[in-house]
Amino acid sequence: MNTVKIKEIASRVQELREISDVTVEEMATNLNIDVELYKAYENADKDFPVSVLYEIAAQLNVDLTELLTGVSPRLANCSLVRKGEGITVDRYEGYDFESIAYKFIGRKIEPMIVTVGKETEVAIPALVSHPGQEFNYVVEGRVRVIFGGKDYFLNEGDCFYFDPTVPHAQTAMDGKDAKFLTVIF
Repeated sequence: MNTVKIKEIASRVQELREISDVTVEEMATNLNIDVELYKAYENADKDFPVSVLYEIAAQLNVDLTELLTGVSPRLANCSLVRKGEGITVDRYEGYDFESIAYKFIGRKIEPMIVTVGKETEVAIPALVSHPGQEFNYVVEGRVRVIFGGKDYFLNEGDCFYFDPTVPHAQTAMDGKDAKFLTVIF
């Protein structure tokens, strides 16, 4: 993600945290991360992982869309997002996330299209964990899911439903980019 977007998100997080009367130390404790790491996120010295942004949004009682764009979702009955119109969230090297339901207020799930670059195949990515449940459906290519110390190999049309509190990651396979739908709830 570009530096300007990182600074914008960090500024929104800081402002919302302060409005909510939550200290940096309280937020770090609530997120179960080191205070210095949290300060680096909020100062835009380090990019927020998606899982941390979800947790911050929950802690501040705001929609993830508001953290990413500064605009609150407004649609309460239905939401149409056409191909290519999702909000792009580039959180990790080699991973592109596209939020595809960002206009709907009060979402109980967070569906995103994830493109995993072929460069992820050669390096073991950092494992992440976050609360909730997660569902992945492979749309294009092949995806390796690293979950709980095991590898699962998914082809187009395969799906994987799991507890994301268990450290996990996904990589592309066969030297090609891969794409999957993820639904986090």
